[in-house]
Amino acid sequence: MLDKHIKNNLLKIKVIPNASRTELKEVNGSLKLYLQAVPEKGKANQAVIKFFKKEFNLKIEIKSGEKSREKVLKVIKV
Repeated sequence: MLDKHIKNNLLKIKVIPNASRTELKEVNGSLKLYLQAVPEKGKANQAVIKFFKKEFNLKIEIKSGEKSREKVLKVIKV
């Protein structure tokens, strides 16, 4: 699912915080990550990093969009 979205080790996602459950969906060709975490004090950003580590064994960092729902993630290690 992720392979076609990773380009030059970058992954674009839209984060939806305060969701009823945490899950990743492909919607109209884009990835949306629904998080139960709240968007305050970096909790949602930490949840993004933990999600990709747990579900896909990917080490990532947030390259841009730390204070936005639209994020670009850099894949460090697969």
